[in-house]
Parts: sequence; C-alpha cells; structure tokens
Amino acid sequence: MPKCARAVPFVLLILAAGCGKSPSEKFAQLSEEFVYGVLAASPATATATGLHLYQGMKLDEMLDDVSPEALEKQRQFYAKTAKKLTEIKLDQLTPEEKADYAIIQNQIGLAQLDLNEVHPENHAPQMYVELLGNALFSPFVLDYAPRTDRLGQIIARLKKVPLFLDTAATNLSSAPDVWTQVAIQENQGNMNLVDKDIRATVTTDLTQDYARAARPALDAMARFDSFLRNNLSQRNSANWRLGARYARKFRLTMAAGVEADDTLQAAERQVTAVRARMLELARPLHAAFAPSHKDHAGLPQEERANAIIRETLDHIAQKHSTRESYMDDARKDLDEARAFVQAKHLLTLPARANLQVIPTPEFMRGIYAVGGFNPAPALEPRLGAFYWVTPIPADWPADRVESKLREYNFYKLKLLTIHEAMPGHYVQFEYANDVQPPTRRLLRSLFGNGPYIEGWAQYVTQQMLEAGFLDHSPEMALTFAKEELRVLANTILDVRLQMLDMTDQEALDLMTKETFQEQEEATAKLQRAKLSSAQLPTYYVGWRAWNKLREDQSQAKGSSFSQQAFHDAALREGAVPISQLAGLLQ
Repeated sequence: MPKCARAVPFVLLILAAGCGKSPSEKFAQLSEEFVYGVLAASPATATATGLHLYQGMKLDEMLDDVSPEALEKQRQFYAKTAKKLTEIKLDQLTPEEKADYAIIQNQIGLAQLDLNEVHPENHAPQMYVELLGNALFSPFVLDYAPRTDRLGQIIARLKKVPLFLDTAATNLSSAPDVWTQVAIQENQGNMNLVDKDIRATVTTDLTQDYARAARPALDAMARFDSFLRNNLSQRNSANWRLGARYARKFRLTMAAGVEADDTLQAAERQVTAVRARMLELARPLHAAFAPSHKDHAGLPQEERANAIIRETLDHIAQKHSTRESYMDDARKDLDEARAFVQAKHLLTLPARANLQVIPTPEFMRGIYAVGGFNPAPALEPRLGAFYWVTPIPADWPADRVESKLREYNFYKLKLLTIHEAMPGHYVQFEYANDVQPPTRRLLRSLFGNGPYIEGWAQYVTQQMLEAGFLDHSPEMALTFAKEELRVLANTILDVRLQMLDMTDQEALDLMTKETFQEQEEATAKLQRAKLSSAQLPTYYVGWRAWNKLREDQSQAKGSSFSQQAFHDAALREGAVPISQLAGLLQ
C-alpha cells in the first residue's frame, strides 16, 4: 500500500478560465490552479512532492493551516472549482484531458463528502498527528537541499507546532476509541522523531536553535498526548463507520463504474472458487509432509478442506525470518525480484536507482502495520523512494512475534516485496514521475486512482508467478492463492464493516477461519479497516480491471500483442482511472 496524500485545508483560489480560450486551454489553466493551489496550501504535502517555493512562500518552513477559517476557504474552493469544471466542454477535450478531468471531478466529490458530511477535522486525531509527522519527516529524509538548510526548515516548522496542535485539540469534538488510541501511539512516534532521530543529526552550529524550537514543540506534543488520553478519550461517541455515505465514497474512489453491493456479492462468490483451488494445490503438498493424516477422509467436506489447507499453510509458514533478519531478508527479496523482472523482460525497468528499504516511520505504523511504499517526490524524482517495512517491536511476546513471522513467512515476504516495490508500486510510481507536463504528473500523483495503483501491484505479482518466479513453486502458488483470499476478505470487510454493521468477531472469523490469516494479521487488518474506508476494496476492483484490460488489449492486437509493451504503455500514463486507461492505449 503506497502512502497517499491526505485531505488537508486549501486556500481559496479565484479560478478564471479566461475569455476566448479553447476548452483545452481553459482546462489546462483550471488544472494548474487546482494542483498548485492544493500544494501551496498544504506545505507538508508540497515538501513531499518537491514544491518548495510558490508565489514567494517558503513552503518548507510552513505548517498546514487547520483552523476553521481555512476549512471554510477549502469548502469555497471546491464549490468554485466544481462550478468552473462544469463550464468546460468535456466532449472537446483530448483523451488525456478527459482522464485528468475525471480525476479532478472525483477528487472534488470525495473532498466535499469529507468537508460537508464526514468532518474528519472534528473526529480524526490521527489525521493531525500523521500530517505533522510527514511535515517533519520529509525534510529529514529527502536530500532536496543541504542538510543544514533542511534542518533550518525543520526548526522553522517546529516553532509552529504548538499552534498547530492547539488548533487540532480545539477542532476535535469526539473520536472513536480506536482513532484516539492510534493517535496516542503515533504522537509518541513524532516525539521520538523530534527528540531522538532528528536531534541526533543536528550540527553543532544549530544545536541551540534546535533546542529552543524543539522544547516547546515537544511540550505541545506532550499536552496533546494528555488531551488525547484524558479528554478526547472520554468523548468517544463518534462512529468510524460511514454507513449510508459509504456507497457514495466507494463509487467516487473506484471510478470504475462499480457499486459497493455488487462488488461485495462478487467477492463473496469468488471466495468459494479460490478455496476450491487452494484445496487442489494443498492436497499433494499435504500428502507429502503428513501422509499419516490420510487426507482427513473421515471429515465432512468443508471441515476436510479447512483441515488440509490449514495444515499445509501452517507447514509452509514454518519457513520464515527471525525478528532480527526480517528487514535484511526483505532487501534480499528485492534484489531477487529485480533480477527476475530483468531476465523475463516483463517490463522496462526505470533508469533511476533511488529505492531504499527502511523501517516504517513510527508516526505511520498505526495504519502501516506491515509495510508500505512512499514514492520519490513527483517534482524531484531523483530523490529517495522508500519501501517501508514495519519492524517487529522488541517488547512483543514470543507468540505475537511468531504469529507475525508465520504470516509474513519466506513466501509471503517475497510477495510483499513484489507488491510494494519490485515490480509493484516502486516501478509504477517511477514511471508516473516521468509523466509530462508537470501539472499532469502532479495531478495523477496527488490524486491517483486507487484501483489503478493497488490493482497494478496485485496484477503484476500474478504475472511474476505465471512467468515462473521461484520456479513455479507449489508452496508459492498456495501462498498467493491465500493472498487472493485476503484481497477478497479486504473487500468483504470494508463493505460490511462500513455499511452493514459487521461486528469485530465476525470480521476476525472471516479472516482467521475462512481466509486462513494469522491472528496477528487479522487484528492489525481490523484496526486498519476502522482507520480507513473504501481503500481496502481497491485491490480487488483494480486487479479485476487490470486483468480485463490486458485481455481486451491482447484480443484487439492479436499476434502483435507484447506483454512488455503493454505494461510499459499502461505505466507511462500514471494512475488514471482504469476505465479511462483503455482509451489512452489506442
């Protein structure tokens, strides 16, 4: 799962399409004002994207304005942008412009849903913690300027932390318990970032300046911690479920012409088919390592299937990393995957070599419990891209450690690395960072279509295995079938939790009993499902769409179809809705 920009307040822009201009010229102006206006009003996002100066503003020294006045400007901004967008003659735009139009239109819909109905600024404390963490972390790890300059910018931002967190506390009226608990954990990660990680790199000439800025900032974080624990935790009436609003968010997020209820039904039907395939994969493996079990012939059909699949997966899971080797094993898997892609010519690998494997930042571990991907800045693609691997905490008891390592065993860790890095999200975003012109690149980077992004990572993993990764290992095939079950479970969880009042126990049973996930994985996924909405189904919706797109392209081109050429061309477009992508590949 790649790290995506979060909704943050924007300034009000006067969007003037201009008289006498063609529809393409009007749309280009609107798109540019939209994208750069968003970045200028969100300094944390701007730094991560590579925009440092805008209209005289030194964005790297600023924090986002989260005041009620800024939120009102944001509402006006989206209303005015929506009106201007309707004045553009869509049928006179090029296919590329139509794809960008769809992205802006969907983003307006999602933003207005949040601003006018959901109101995360009043209920989501983790939103503020993660926004602040990213504002400090980006200049810490991205080498866009000399370290001394970037430390000076961090100091400038630290001076603004007390006002930022005081405003956040004023905004927050109630929060679900799980959101408050995650905010507490991630706020501690921010404190460690300021007091330990960044402080350790401060040069002598900035020591006193840093100390003067860090102390009030840390005090403000401590006050915010106290507020979360002693105040907001007592006001827990807010509901993390979207309820009736979920169907609308699903439709806007997927941008694929699919509805939540239909997608749920399709996923639930497919669970049965995948489990049947897993049984066929598991039976010969099970017979080889456990012949004395005699294929559990005496059990009823469903119990028999569960026993054979579960025992085989348990046997496979015994081969795994240690807590100490987990990160290094991910790095080795990355090298192995890269070599395979090159050997099989699945696609043209990016020329830049800017990928780093690092621990997931503490302030993002609430939702990135396993790992994720953070792309290089769209405006400065030469800088670092990061494959995040969440380390196993040193204070975890042995049973939790074993559960995590069994879930992310020898085979599953390779699948994670393929998905997040090679040739998954890293390769995808490296292509996207070459999209021209820059405004289009920024638009498709900031508001890229989720099914395109997550669907690509699932689809290309499937292509890796079909091409013979790990020599068609039956253990890997079964592990990937379990991955497919998990993708289906993600969809079922999200729709049923958000829209149909699924209980925690029903969710855990789905994951541990029906889709064979370890308890540690299921617990973390349930938390993630309560922290996000309409993101977990993007894997399934996107995977299906990518497979259909490939099939359609193959049939249309016949013998001239080239897998490598198809992959390269589709990736060069960036994260457009897949419904738009087909028209761009003609």
